[in-house]
Amino acid sequence: MIRHAFVLLAFCAALMGCAVAQERRPIAWDGLGQDPNKSSNRPPIAKRRATPPAQVAGDPNQERERVLGTLRPYSEAWWAVHDEIEAENDKRLGTKLVICPSCVQSPPPDAEVTGSVQ
Repeated sequence: MIRHAFVLLAFCAALMGCAVAQERRPIAWDGLGQDPNKSSNRPPIAKRRATPPAQVAGDPNQERERVLGTLRPYSEAWWAVHDEIEAENDKRLGTKLVICPSCVQSPPPDAEVTGSVQ
């Protein structure tokens, strides 16, 4: 019984060795033919630098954000500028957001507005 367990354990260990991912290492080259590690058909790897996203030209919120940073937080002027920024963001979202007209039904004029959706 112990012999069967040992054989089973050895078999499982051998299978685990096959399941381990092989790491990428250079291929051994015997000196004959072309060096597979210096393949000329591979394009050279060019490093690209990350560039910051381009600022939207004429963004009215950019100036408002700058002004908002100079105001005392939660003052009346701060809230006024904050509301302008939010209104502009809502306006932009409204131009991008498309809702299917047949999906949204407007209630009849005499219907209760605060009622539940059926």
